[in-house]
Amino acid sequence: MNKETKQNSNQKTSSDENQPAEQVGEPSSETPEIQMRIAKAIARAGVCSRREAETYIAAGRIKVNGKKISSPALNVTSSDKILVDGQPLPDQEPVKIWRYHKPKGLVTTAKDEKDRDTIFSKLPKHLPRTITIGRLDINTEGLLLLTNDGELARHIELPKTGWLRRYKVRANGSITQDKLNTLKEGITIEGIKYGPIQAQLIKEQGSNCWFTMGLREGKNREIKRICEHLGLNVNRLIRISFGPFMLGDLKAGEVEDIKPHILADQLGPELSTKFSIKPSTNQAQSKKDAAKKSGSKSGSKTGSKSKFKKHGSTGSPGNPDRNDLKSRSNKPSSRKPQRRISNKNKTSGNR
Repeated sequence: MNKETKQNSNQKTSSDENQPAEQVGEPSSETPEIQMRIAKAIARAGVCSRREAETYIAAGRIKVNGKKISSPALNVTSSDKILVDGQPLPDQEPVKIWRYHKPKGLVTTAKDEKDRDTIFSKLPKHLPRTITIGRLDINTEGLLLLTNDGELARHIELPKTGWLRRYKVRANGSITQDKLNTLKEGITIEGIKYGPIQAQLIKEQGSNCWFTMGLREGKNREIKRICEHLGLNVNRLIRISFGPFMLGDLKAGEVEDIKPHILADQLGPELSTKFSIKPSTNQAQSKKDAAKKSGSKSGSKTGSKSKFKKHGSTGSPGNPDRNDLKSRSNKPSSRKPQRRISNKNKTSGNR
């Protein structure tokens, strides 16, 4: 395959999505290689997000087959030689997601201008280059998802994906369930419109109250601003779930990788196919064997301590949590819980 880049003098821009991208290399009579946009290829290699890759291209930091490119409207294949700042792309690893329990006091950024500690400076050294899926404020603790795929991160963190972010809140002041229920239809504060919020009062403890809040947008300091509007001063904020993934019993600073078969199950067939996420042969067979074994019983379900939540009947990643904030019954269950997922892959960060 000829590696020479065929670029037009009137190279198209990324904003012109209706026009075809340029192709790299000569057509082949054999089965064609899978092509993708250059920014997507860089993001899939875990170098940066797709949006960041486009800024790298505009800055002249990307070369394809020895030629500097200036537009992301370019298709490439695995045969093309792509350089970022003179360095080749790393070999593409299987797409993965990790659960990380972010401690309070760490900044969710690669480098902080105020020289504060960042989450990346505290992650275990054996982890590959990762990207956060969304962010948490410096004083917010709890579940933060990490991935080695920039495009997957971008897809999941978009509000239109519909994943519910659920938080446990401690605030100084008093609140009633009726007052919290007023957030169900959303609220506008100082001209800023916030979407529907599911809030459930847990208890009052001294001068503080505890409650959960579930939201799908995650605007900057959204929970704190809404609580201030309600006359509350948040003094502790813990993210306890993000879509189907839960904090569970993960300790502060710990990281746990999500196994491919679990990841494929939780993301649903559409995303799993798009990002080539599938379990190994042994994992797939184990899952089939477990399904056959449980088939002879009366439909057992995951126990309440599971770190993952099942999808709705549609299997859509946008609707995995329709019962997230419903109170759990205290009645004993006759259903036998499934064996919990092993924690043997947990690793602690440098705290």
